[in-house]
Amino acid sequence: MSIITFALFLFLASFVVVTAQKKVLDIASYGGLPNGDITQAMTKAWAAACSSTVPVRIYVKNAKYKMLDVHLKGPCKAPAIEIYNDGTIQAPGDMSQLHGVQQWIRVEYVNKFTLSGRGTFDGLGPSSWHHNTCAKNVHNCKMLTMNFGFSFLNNSVIRDVTSKDSKNFHVNVLGCNNIEFNNFKIDAPEDSPNTDGIHIGRSVGVRILHTKIGTGDDCISLGDGSVNVTVNDVTCGPGHGISVGSVGKITSETPIDSFTVKNCTLTNTMNGVRIKTWPAGPGTITITNMHFEDIIMNNVSNPVIIDQEYCPWNQCNKKIPSKIKIRNVTFKNIRGTSGTKEGVTLICSAGVPCENVKLSDVKLTFKGREVVAKCSNAKPTITGVAPACVGAAAA
Repeated sequence: MSIITFALFLFLASFVVVTAQKKVLDIASYGGLPNGDITQAMTKAWAAACSSTVPVRIYVKNAKYKMLDVHLKGPCKAPAIEIYNDGTIQAPGDMSQLHGVQQWIRVEYVNKFTLSGRGTFDGLGPSSWHHNTCAKNVHNCKMLTMNFGFSFLNNSVIRDVTSKDSKNFHVNVLGCNNIEFNNFKIDAPEDSPNTDGIHIGRSVGVRILHTKIGTGDDCISLGDGSVNVTVNDVTCGPGHGISVGSVGKITSETPIDSFTVKNCTLTNTMNGVRIKTWPAGPGTITITNMHFEDIIMNNVSNPVIIDQEYCPWNQCNKKIPSKIKIRNVTFKNIRGTSGTKEGVTLICSAGVPCENVKLSDVKLTFKGREVVAKCSNAKPTITGVAPACVGAAAA
């Protein structure tokens, strides 16, 4: 290779490296200063990023900030946008300052969005949780604001950051395709109401990996229309466990298919892995291909549960069977301790009994003794060691 050719090669290589780098927009350049309100700075930085023709990183340095609700919306010209937060960003404690929005930070209609950094998004939930009256006032309760709403995102990643003390759900995922949560952390106390960790609905290809969730409701919940969702290496506790549903209350729902939960640990949770549907509801969708494997339960009250009589606050008539069909469900290599004697509960619908439910090497104990399985309208196939069903088992 000649000297001229070699020099040209180095120039082209360096050019590729430079052009491949992200353009960095420091939030401070838009007026986002430590201990101040960065609402306008974030909005302006997003507008600049969205109109860019090269990949962009919005950078928030390690400091404390306040921020009102923001709506970060695409579609964008930028081939990729990252918000990198190293600081602590706090929501308003006063709910009136959030103007009744469903989500404090809403990101919509973006391709290749990344939220990363070592920082925290603090919803200041303790200042507002006492306003949650849903347990007492079911039909006229005021829903509080979630920390995050990710809607209609494609090929996106949320990693490393922490969501703390949301007023309501921490994360709502809606209409997304190929979105990953990796090394994400959710932190809220056991008595925080309706603070579900990650709720997924109408989305395809969602992955939740290497994530730690402690909250006052479901660590992960799967709503209707969720397809090809994977949960791997997640720790859950406190909380209500990892749930599919609830569904069946309305007619506009779409089927849930292909959910895999592996290598997870649940500690001191109300439930372990659960499928829940409403009785007496008009919904008729199917829940198919659910796979729960290699899961450790530490003092979990209901480690394995299918509940097709899910009816919190006695809102329904349990005598009218659920119309939701559950098919192809596997519970494999689930071990640990149960907080109740009935460590496996399979209460399926009398109208559309569960089909092809498998228990394989389910080894759970309660006070040193093996748990029992309570079954109704289900005849699980048992391989290896697993509790045999007691109770009505017609299917």
